[in-house]
Amino acid sequence: MAWTKYQLFLAGLMLTTGSLNTLSAKWADLFSAPGCHGTPKHNFSHPFVQAVGMFLGELSCLVVFYILLCHDRRKPEPTMDPGQSFSPFLFLPPALCDMIGTSIMYVALNMTSASSFQMLRGAVIIFTGLLSVAFLGRRLKPSQWVGILVTILGLVVVGLADLLSRRGDDAHKLSEVITGDLLIIMAQIIVAVQMVLEEKFVYKHNVHPLKAVGTEGLFGFVILSILLIPMFYINVGSFADNPRHVLEDALDAFCQIGHKPLIFLALLGNTVSIAFFNFAGISVTKEISATTRMVLDSLRTLVIWVVSLALGWEVFHGLQILGFIILLMGTALYNGLHKPLIAKLPCFSGDQTAEEGDVPERERLLGEGKAAQES
Repeated sequence: MAWTKYQLFLAGLMLTTGSLNTLSAKWADLFSAPGCHGTPKHNFSHPFVQAVGMFLGELSCLVVFYILLCHDRRKPEPTMDPGQSFSPFLFLPPALCDMIGTSIMYVALNMTSASSFQMLRGAVIIFTGLLSVAFLGRRLKPSQWVGILVTILGLVVVGLADLLSRRGDDAHKLSEVITGDLLIIMAQIIVAVQMVLEEKFVYKHNVHPLKAVGTEGLFGFVILSILLIPMFYINVGSFADNPRHVLEDALDAFCQIGHKPLIFLALLGNTVSIAFFNFAGISVTKEISATTRMVLDSLRTLVIWVVSLALGWEVFHGLQILGFIILLMGTALYNGLHKPLIAKLPCFSGDQTAEEGDVPERERLLGEGKAAQES
Protein backbone atom coordinates (compact mmCIF):
# COMPACT_ATOMS: atom_id res chain seq x y z
CA MET A 1 0.00 0.00 0.00
CA ALA A 2 1.37 3.39 -1.02
CA TRP A 3 2.12 5.95 1.67
CA THR A 4 0.07 9.10 1.92
CA LYS A 5 1.72 12.52 1.70
CA TYR A 6 1.32 12.90 5.46
CA GLN A 7 3.05 9.57 6.12
CA LEU A 8 5.92 10.55 3.82
CA PHE A 9 6.19 13.86 5.67
CA LEU A 10 6.36 12.09 9.04
CA ALA A 11 9.00 9.64 7.81
CA GLY A 12 11.10 12.48 6.39
CA LEU A 13 10.66 14.54 9.56
CA MET A 14 11.80 11.66 11.76
CA LEU A 15 14.84 10.90 9.62
CA THR A 16 15.84 14.58 9.36
CA THR A 17 15.34 15.59 12.99
CA GLY A 18 16.88 12.36 14.30
CA SER A 19 20.02 13.01 12.27
CA LEU A 20 20.11 16.70 13.20
CA ASN A 21 19.92 15.82 16.89
CA THR A 22 23.29 14.03 16.89
CA LEU A 23 24.90 16.31 14.29
CA SER A 24 23.97 19.52 16.12
CA ALA A 25 25.33 18.14 19.41
CA LYS A 26 28.61 17.22 17.72
CA TRP A 27 28.70 20.61 15.93
CA ALA A 28 28.56 22.37 19.30
CA ASP A 29 31.48 20.24 20.54
CA LEU A 30 33.64 21.34 17.62
CA PHE A 31 33.46 25.06 18.45
CA SER A 32 36.19 26.96 20.31
CA ALA A 33 35.67 30.29 22.03
CA PRO A 34 37.03 32.36 24.95
CA GLY A 35 35.39 31.81 28.33
CA CYS A 36 34.68 34.03 31.34
CA HIS A 37 37.16 36.47 32.90
CA GLY A 38 39.35 36.59 29.81
CA THR A 39 40.23 32.89 29.74
CA PRO A 40 41.81 31.90 26.41
CA LYS A 41 39.94 30.21 23.60
CA HIS A 42 39.09 26.56 24.35
CA ASN A 43 36.76 23.84 23.12
CA PHE A 44 33.07 23.96 24.01
CA SER A 45 33.03 20.92 26.28
CA HIS A 46 29.85 21.18 28.34
CA PRO A 47 28.00 17.84 28.15
CA PHE A 48 25.73 18.49 31.12
CA VAL A 49 24.59 21.85 29.75
CA GLN A 50 23.81 20.07 26.48
CA ALA A 51 21.86 17.42 28.38
CA VAL A 52 19.77 20.14 30.06
CA GLY A 53 18.95 21.49 26.60
CA MET A 54 17.88 18.04 25.45
CA PHE A 55 15.56 17.62 28.43
CA LEU A 56 14.09 21.02 27.65
CA GLY A 57 13.24 19.63 24.22
CA GLU A 58 11.60 16.59 25.80
CA LEU A 59 9.72 18.86 28.21
CA SER A 60 8.21 20.67 25.23
CA CYS A 61 6.46 17.40 24.33
CA LEU A 62 4.41 17.83 27.52
CA VAL A 63 3.37 21.30 26.35
CA VAL A 64 2.40 19.88 22.95
CA PHE A 65 0.38 17.14 24.66
CA TYR A 66 -1.75 19.62 26.62
CA ILE A 67 -2.19 21.88 23.57
CA LEU A 68 -3.46 18.91 21.54
CA LEU A 69 -5.67 17.80 24.44
CA CYS A 70 -7.24 21.27 24.82
CA HIS A 71 -7.79 21.50 21.07
CA ASP A 72 -9.40 18.04 21.01
CA ARG A 73 -11.75 18.81 23.90
CA ARG A 74 -13.15 21.78 21.99
CA LYS A 75 -14.47 19.43 19.32
CA PRO A 76 -18.11 18.28 19.50
CA GLU A 77 -16.85 14.69 19.78
CA PRO A 78 -13.33 14.45 21.29
CA THR A 79 -11.23 11.62 19.90
CA MET A 80 -7.96 11.92 21.81
CA ASP A 81 -7.38 9.44 24.63
CA PRO A 82 -5.42 11.26 27.38
CA GLY A 83 -4.78 8.01 29.25
CA GLN A 84 -5.65 7.21 32.84
CA SER A 85 -4.64 9.25 35.88
CA PHE A 86 -1.33 8.29 37.46
CA SER A 87 1.28 9.60 39.85
CA PRO A 88 3.92 11.52 37.89
CA PHE A 89 6.54 10.18 40.31
CA LEU A 90 6.24 6.85 38.49
CA PHE A 91 8.46 8.54 35.92
CA LEU A 92 11.14 9.57 38.43
CA PRO A 93 13.23 6.32 38.30
CA PRO A 94 13.27 6.12 34.47
CA ALA A 95 13.89 9.88 34.29
CA LEU A 96 16.96 9.49 36.54
CA CYS A 97 18.21 6.71 34.25
CA ASP A 98 17.59 8.95 31.25
CA MET A 99 19.46 11.82 32.90
CA ILE A 100 22.51 9.70 33.79
CA GLY A 101 22.59 7.87 30.46
CA THR A 102 22.18 11.01 28.38
CA SER A 103 24.85 12.89 30.33
CA ILE A 104 27.34 10.04 29.91
CA MET A 105 26.64 9.92 26.17
CA TYR A 106 27.24 13.66 25.77
CA VAL A 107 30.54 13.27 27.62
CA ALA A 108 31.43 10.44 25.22
CA LEU A 109 30.44 12.46 22.16
CA ASN A 110 33.26 14.88 23.01
CA MET A 111 35.71 12.00 22.67
CA THR A 112 34.56 10.10 19.59
CA SER A 113 33.00 10.70 16.17
CA ALA A 114 29.30 11.33 15.57
CA SER A 115 28.92 8.23 13.38
CA SER A 116 30.59 5.89 15.90
CA PHE A 117 28.48 7.50 18.63
CA GLN A 118 25.29 6.67 16.73
CA MET A 119 26.39 3.16 15.73
CA LEU A 120 27.51 2.16 19.23
CA ARG A 121 24.13 3.17 20.61
CA GLY A 122 22.90 -0.01 18.94
CA ALA A 123 24.29 -1.83 21.99
CA VAL A 124 21.03 -1.01 23.76
CA ILE A 125 19.51 -4.06 22.04
CA ILE A 126 21.88 -6.38 23.92
CA PHE A 127 21.15 -5.04 27.38
CA THR A 128 17.42 -4.51 26.81
CA GLY A 129 17.06 -8.11 25.68
CA LEU A 130 19.01 -9.52 28.63
CA LEU A 131 17.28 -7.33 31.22
CA SER A 132 13.82 -8.09 29.81
CA VAL A 133 14.56 -11.81 30.25
CA ALA A 134 15.88 -11.33 33.78
CA PHE A 135 13.31 -8.87 35.17
CA LEU A 136 10.25 -9.06 32.91
CA GLY A 137 10.25 -12.83 32.43
CA ARG A 138 10.19 -12.47 28.65
CA ARG A 139 11.31 -15.29 26.41
CA LEU A 140 13.40 -14.19 23.48
CA LYS A 141 13.04 -16.06 20.21
CA PRO A 142 16.06 -17.69 18.56
CA SER A 143 16.20 -14.88 15.97
CA GLN A 144 16.44 -12.32 18.78
CA TRP A 145 19.34 -14.17 20.43
CA VAL A 146 21.06 -14.30 17.05
CA GLY A 147 20.38 -10.56 16.66
CA ILE A 148 22.09 -9.90 20.01
CA LEU A 149 25.15 -11.92 18.98
CA VAL A 150 25.33 -10.19 15.60
CA THR A 151 25.06 -6.80 17.33
CA ILE A 152 28.00 -7.68 19.60
CA LEU A 153 30.03 -8.55 16.50
CA GLY A 154 29.05 -5.22 14.91
CA LEU A 155 30.16 -3.31 18.02
CA VAL A 156 33.55 -5.03 17.90
CA VAL A 157 33.97 -4.06 14.23
CA VAL A 158 32.99 -0.41 14.87
CA GLY A 159 35.38 -0.24 17.83
CA LEU A 160 38.16 -1.72 15.72
CA ALA A 161 37.48 0.87 12.99
CA ASP A 162 37.86 3.64 15.59
CA LEU A 163 41.17 2.23 16.78
CA LEU A 164 42.58 1.89 13.26
CA SER A 165 41.38 5.33 12.18
CA ARG A 166 43.27 6.88 15.13
CA ARG A 167 46.42 4.86 14.51
CA GLY A 168 48.40 7.93 13.40
CA ASP A 169 47.20 10.13 16.26
CA ASP A 170 48.95 10.55 19.57
CA ALA A 171 48.28 8.16 22.44
CA HIS A 172 46.18 10.75 24.32
CA LYS A 173 43.66 11.03 21.50
CA LEU A 174 43.56 7.25 21.07
CA SER A 175 42.82 6.76 24.77
CA GLU A 176 40.05 9.36 24.51
CA VAL A 177 38.42 7.46 21.64
CA ILE A 178 38.57 4.18 23.58
CA THR A 179 37.16 5.86 26.69
CA GLY A 180 34.40 7.52 24.66
CA ASP A 181 33.36 4.27 22.98
CA LEU A 182 33.28 2.44 26.33
CA LEU A 183 31.22 5.24 27.90
CA ILE A 184 28.65 5.01 25.10
CA ILE A 185 28.27 1.27 25.62
CA MET A 186 28.07 1.75 29.40
CA ALA A 187 25.35 4.36 28.88
CA GLN A 188 23.30 1.82 26.91
CA ILE A 189 23.11 -0.37 30.03
CA ILE A 190 21.47 2.55 31.85
CA VAL A 191 19.16 3.22 28.87
CA ALA A 192 18.15 -0.46 28.90
CA VAL A 193 17.34 -0.24 32.62
CA GLN A 194 15.24 2.84 31.82
CA MET A 195 13.27 0.96 29.16
CA VAL A 196 12.64 -2.02 31.45
CA LEU A 197 11.46 0.31 34.25
CA GLU A 198 9.14 2.12 31.84
CA GLU A 199 7.59 -1.14 30.67
CA LYS A 200 7.26 -2.68 34.14
CA PHE A 201 5.93 0.29 36.11
CA VAL A 202 4.76 2.99 33.69
CA TYR A 203 3.12 1.63 30.57
CA LYS A 204 0.66 -0.60 32.38
CA HIS A 205 -1.05 2.69 33.31
CA ASN A 206 -1.89 3.49 29.66
CA VAL A 207 0.09 6.74 29.53
CA HIS A 208 0.02 8.82 26.36
CA PRO A 209 3.50 8.67 24.74
CA LEU A 210 3.85 12.45 24.46
CA LYS A 211 2.95 12.79 28.12
CA ALA A 212 5.45 10.07 29.03
CA VAL A 213 8.32 11.76 27.16
CA GLY A 214 7.36 15.20 28.48
CA THR A 215 7.09 14.11 32.12
CA GLU A 216 10.50 12.45 32.01
CA GLY A 217 11.83 15.60 30.35
CA LEU A 218 10.38 17.69 33.20
CA PHE A 219 12.11 15.61 35.88
CA GLY A 220 15.37 15.51 33.93
CA PHE A 221 15.37 19.25 33.26
CA VAL A 222 14.63 20.27 36.86
CA ILE A 223 16.99 17.79 38.55
CA LEU A 224 19.93 18.31 36.20
CA SER A 225 19.54 22.10 36.28
CA ILE A 226 19.82 21.99 40.09
CA LEU A 227 22.81 19.62 39.90
CA LEU A 228 24.68 22.14 37.74
CA ILE A 229 25.25 24.15 40.94
CA PRO A 230 27.31 21.54 42.86
CA MET A 231 28.96 20.46 39.59
CA PHE A 232 30.35 24.00 39.36
CA TYR A 233 32.49 23.30 42.46
CA ILE A 234 33.48 19.63 41.97
CA ASN A 235 37.05 19.44 40.71
CA VAL A 236 37.76 16.43 38.48
CA GLY A 237 41.21 17.36 37.23
CA SER A 238 42.18 16.64 33.64
CA PHE A 239 38.98 14.67 33.00
CA ALA A 240 37.12 17.95 32.47
CA ASP A 241 38.04 20.00 29.41
CA ASN A 242 37.22 23.43 30.88
CA PRO A 243 39.55 26.08 32.36
CA ARG A 244 38.58 25.42 35.98
CA HIS A 245 38.67 21.61 35.56
CA VAL A 246 35.34 21.18 37.33
CA LEU A 247 32.66 18.62 36.48
CA GLU A 248 30.58 21.28 34.69
CA ASP A 249 31.13 25.02 34.39
CA ALA A 250 27.79 26.37 33.22
CA LEU A 251 28.97 30.00 33.49
CA ASP A 252 31.87 29.23 31.16
CA ALA A 253 29.37 27.69 28.73
CA PHE A 254 27.26 30.87 28.70
CA CYS A 255 30.35 33.05 28.25
CA GLN A 256 31.47 30.94 25.30
CA ILE A 257 27.99 31.21 23.79
CA GLY A 258 28.19 34.99 24.19
CA HIS A 259 31.52 35.09 22.35
CA LYS A 260 30.37 32.58 19.70
CA PRO A 261 26.59 32.82 19.02
CA LEU A 262 26.77 29.89 16.59
CA ILE A 263 27.13 27.63 19.63
CA PHE A 264 23.67 28.74 20.72
CA LEU A 265 22.36 27.86 17.26
CA ALA A 266 23.83 24.35 17.60
CA LEU A 267 22.31 23.90 21.07
CA LEU A 268 18.97 25.22 19.85
CA GLY A 269 19.09 22.73 16.98
CA ASN A 270 19.64 19.93 19.49
CA THR A 271 16.73 21.06 21.68
CA VAL A 272 14.25 21.60 18.84
CA SER A 273 15.25 18.46 16.94
CA ILE A 274 14.72 16.14 19.93
CA ALA A 275 11.20 17.53 20.39
CA PHE A 276 10.25 17.04 16.73
CA PHE A 277 12.03 13.67 16.63
CA ASN A 278 9.92 12.35 19.52
CA PHE A 279 6.74 13.67 17.93
CA ALA A 280 7.62 12.23 14.51
CA GLY A 281 8.67 8.88 15.98
CA ILE A 282 5.42 8.47 17.91
CA SER A 283 3.40 9.53 14.85
CA VAL A 284 5.26 7.11 12.55
CA THR A 285 4.49 4.24 14.94
CA LYS A 286 0.83 5.27 15.00
CA GLU A 287 0.32 6.13 11.32
CA ILE A 288 2.58 3.49 9.70
CA SER A 289 4.19 0.88 11.97
CA ALA A 290 6.81 0.33 14.68
CA THR A 291 8.82 -1.63 12.10
CA THR A 292 9.03 1.42 9.84
CA ARG A 293 10.22 3.46 12.80
CA MET A 294 13.05 1.00 13.43
CA VAL A 295 14.10 1.11 9.77
CA LEU A 296 14.13 4.93 9.74
CA ASP A 297 16.10 5.00 12.99
CA SER A 298 18.73 2.75 11.42
CA LEU A 299 18.87 4.94 8.31
CA ARG A 300 19.67 8.04 10.35
CA THR A 301 22.93 6.36 11.40
CA LEU A 302 23.88 6.26 7.72
CA VAL A 303 22.83 9.90 7.23
CA ILE A 304 24.96 11.00 10.20
CA TRP A 305 27.97 9.10 8.87
CA VAL A 306 27.66 10.52 5.33
CA VAL A 307 27.17 14.10 6.56
CA SER A 308 30.13 13.80 8.95
CA LEU A 309 32.33 12.63 6.08
CA ALA A 310 31.09 15.43 3.80
CA LEU A 311 31.82 18.07 6.44
CA GLY A 312 35.28 16.66 7.10
CA TRP A 313 34.50 15.82 10.72
CA GLU A 314 35.94 12.33 10.32
CA VAL A 315 38.00 10.25 7.91
CA PHE A 316 36.53 7.46 5.80
CA HIS A 317 37.29 3.95 7.01
CA GLY A 318 35.94 0.87 5.24
CA LEU A 319 35.48 -1.07 8.48
CA GLN A 320 32.80 1.41 9.53
CA ILE A 321 30.67 0.33 6.56
CA LEU A 322 31.07 -3.31 7.57
CA GLY A 323 30.26 -2.45 11.18
CA PHE A 324 27.17 -0.50 10.15
CA ILE A 325 25.90 -3.38 7.98
CA ILE A 326 26.45 -5.92 10.78
CA LEU A 327 24.70 -3.68 13.34
CA LEU A 328 21.83 -3.19 10.88
CA MET A 329 21.49 -6.95 10.52
CA GLY A 330 21.49 -7.38 14.30
CA THR A 331 18.78 -4.75 14.71
CA ALA A 332 16.70 -6.33 11.94
CA LEU A 333 16.92 -9.80 13.48
CA TYR A 334 16.13 -8.60 16.99
CA ASN A 335 13.09 -6.58 15.88
CA GLY A 336 11.75 -9.16 13.45
CA LEU A 337 12.37 -7.11 10.30
CA HIS A 338 13.49 -10.30 8.55
CA LYS A 339 10.00 -11.85 8.71
CA PRO A 340 8.55 -10.15 5.61
CA LEU A 341 11.51 -11.42 3.57
CA ILE A 342 11.15 -14.97 4.89
CA ALA A 343 7.41 -14.86 4.24
CA LYS A 344 8.08 -14.40 0.52
CA LEU A 345 10.07 -17.63 0.27
CA PRO A 346 8.09 -20.42 -1.48
CA CYS A 347 9.02 -22.97 1.19
CA PHE A 348 7.80 -20.78 4.04
CA SER A 349 4.37 -21.06 5.56
CA GLY A 350 3.05 -19.94 8.92
CA ASP A 351 1.46 -17.13 10.80
CA GLN A 352 3.57 -13.94 11.00
CA THR A 353 1.69 -12.38 13.84
CA ALA A 354 3.59 -11.18 16.87
CA GLU A 355 4.70 -13.88 19.27
CA GLU A 356 5.14 -13.77 23.01
CA GLY A 357 8.87 -13.22 22.71
CA ASP A 358 8.59 -10.16 20.48
CA VAL A 359 9.73 -6.79 21.72
CA PRO A 360 6.50 -4.97 22.72
CA GLU A 361 5.47 -1.93 20.74
CA ARG A 362 5.74 0.39 23.75
CA GLU A 363 9.39 -0.63 24.22
CA ARG A 364 10.06 0.22 20.58
CA LEU A 365 8.14 3.48 20.93
CA LEU A 366 10.64 5.15 23.21
CA GLY A 367 13.71 2.98 22.60
CA GLU A 368 16.13 5.02 20.90
CA GLY A 369 15.70 7.80 21.73
CA LYS A 370 14.89 8.36 23.58
CA ALA A 371 16.42 7.85 24.73
CA ALA A 372 16.75 9.04 25.00
CA GLN A 373 18.25 8.28 22.67
CA GLU A 374 17.39 8.06 21.18
CA SER A 375 19.18 9.69 23.62
